[in-house]
Amino acid sequence: MSEAPATTTTSPTAPPELREASNRLIWALVGGVFVLDAFLAGRLMGDDGMAGMVSALIGLLILLVPMLRIVLDDLRSGQLRMNELVVLAVLAGAARGDFKTAGIIAFIMLISLIIESRTASGARASLEALARLSPGLARRLNADGTEERIDPQQLRPGDTVRVRPGENVQADGEILRGTTSLQEATITGESLPVDKGAGATVFAGTVNLTGAIEFRVTRVGKDTTLGRVRELILTAEKTKLPVVRLIDQYVHYYTPVVLILALIVWFFTRDLDRIVALFVAACPIAVVLATPSAMVAALSAAARVGLLVKDLSDFELMARINAFVFDKTGTLTAGRLSVARLAPCTGVESSELLRQAASAEQQSNHPVALAVCALAKRVNVTLTAPDNVHEEPGRGIRAVFADGEVRVGNMAWMTAAGADAAVFPGVADDEVAGMSLLFVMRDGQPLGWIGFQDEPRAKAKACIRQLRDRRVPRLALITGDRKEVARKVASELGLDEWRGECVPSDKVDYVEAVKKDGYQVAFVGDGVNDGPALAASHVGIALGAAGSDVAIGSASIALMNNELDRLPFLVDLARTARRVIVENFCVGGLLIAAGMGLSAAGMLSPVLAAVLQACGAVGVVLNSARLVREGETLQTEAR
Repeated sequence: MSEAPATTTTSPTAPPELREASNRLIWALVGGVFVLDAFLAGRLMGDDGMAGMVSALIGLLILLVPMLRIVLDDLRSGQLRMNELVVLAVLAGAARGDFKTAGIIAFIMLISLIIESRTASGARASLEALARLSPGLARRLNADGTEERIDPQQLRPGDTVRVRPGENVQADGEILRGTTSLQEATITGESLPVDKGAGATVFAGTVNLTGAIEFRVTRVGKDTTLGRVRELILTAEKTKLPVVRLIDQYVHYYTPVVLILALIVWFFTRDLDRIVALFVAACPIAVVLATPSAMVAALSAAARVGLLVKDLSDFELMARINAFVFDKTGTLTAGRLSVARLAPCTGVESSELLRQAASAEQQSNHPVALAVCALAKRVNVTLTAPDNVHEEPGRGIRAVFADGEVRVGNMAWMTAAGADAAVFPGVADDEVAGMSLLFVMRDGQPLGWIGFQDEPRAKAKACIRQLRDRRVPRLALITGDRKEVARKVASELGLDEWRGECVPSDKVDYVEAVKKDGYQVAFVGDGVNDGPALAASHVGIALGAAGSDVAIGSASIALMNNELDRLPFLVDLARTARRVIVENFCVGGLLIAAGMGLSAAGMLSPVLAAVLQACGAVGVVLNSARLVREGETLQTEAR
């Protein structure tokens, strides 16, 4: 038996589940019309005549078609779910010869099933819409400067694209010409526009607000940051919480147990109405909706403010996190380092110290390297290209040139290579205490050091205070920077626990130690050198992940912007979602227990049982929908 063809308003590109739910809705409406006609015919004719019975039977058969298809799909997959109970209830009602009542039950239960399927698929579609790219045609520039309007899928890395005001950016790239303001809420969750000019990075799916720009394409399609965002959102929606996996493990026992209870009631009462009502009351529609409706609403709220969750288990775990460990550079501090001092050793010029350091660091993306190279570019220092570069995470860089080897890194690495710490001048000066220091040596001979300054992020102190207000007792800072710098930043932010001069393995050891103390640990870093620590923690959170494949790939949760106030919000959202899920389960469980008890006692009719099921499903969905509005205050404050 197949479904009749129907024309729906559902987009042909809509998810299959959404199209299927729309088709079921059409069957329900058509069948419902026939059942309603049966009641009208009986009222108009003054009795329950043949016309009314035939109309009710036709409506019942129409309503049974999509329900039987669902049951057959379940049976083919080798699983028994609540759908079998719905069909049994309808068939049992029809066996009594009361097609009108059976039709009403079928209509209400089919609507309840549609609510369930559309809640999941509709939420999935809304999540996908958060990361949907619909840019129209791209303006690719040819070699002669003329524009060519093409489909964005035809763009390739290296192409030059022009974007006019009001148009969407069609790919990731680097601005070549022009300045503008871009709306990047799709990527970062920030409602305020961002001003950008030549050399800045642009992301697919963002909106060009003011000036015309031309950019060179670096990534297209699924490889763009937007494509990664979309993949993360949809992958997370398909994952399951531990409680759901537990339910799935035992759900195939549920239907047989209900059948046994129905046989017991039949044995003692011989009342078919009670059996039908019991089958209807036993349908766990509200329970099935309890978790997915809450989770998709929470994921939608999180994605709106730039928080991307890879796995729902990690999101559920956030509700129990009681320890945060923060990296420093680029996380609690802005990561926009500036060179504050050049301190060459005796006999070495400042320009030579800068040239050697920048030549070695020019291929690195570390904030320290970027600051050194920026200064070298600003003062027109000519750099030498290295023949070979090796980066030691948490220590520094070793670059091999045609005329020697240069090491740039921390003091521990220098002394391990044989350098005398006393040779580096002025390290113990008071004004150096708050600086991050980069030491340089060439062929084993110290050249000097470079001092950097970095300021805590504007919202860092408030974030720490808000996490304490949320009963997160253990907050710590850990960094590869000097202990003096770590102590200074921790003091400014109100952190009592800190560690300095740590390599990546030290960060992992610290996280493991906190876990052994019985804490649920979240590690927050920028994803550059923090991959091992992010993986070692219960939940790894990468800050400023927009445009960073490393950050998106290494963390459990990616924060696409640098707004630290999202962390207390994440804790609140996870805890609220957990509370909503508990409420949903209580509603669903109470409906089942009370409904089955009243049905067995003969105090609940089949139709009323069906109405209660539909009301329970709607109530659970509405309760979960409250989560969608979480985070609106963050966006309002940003404006």
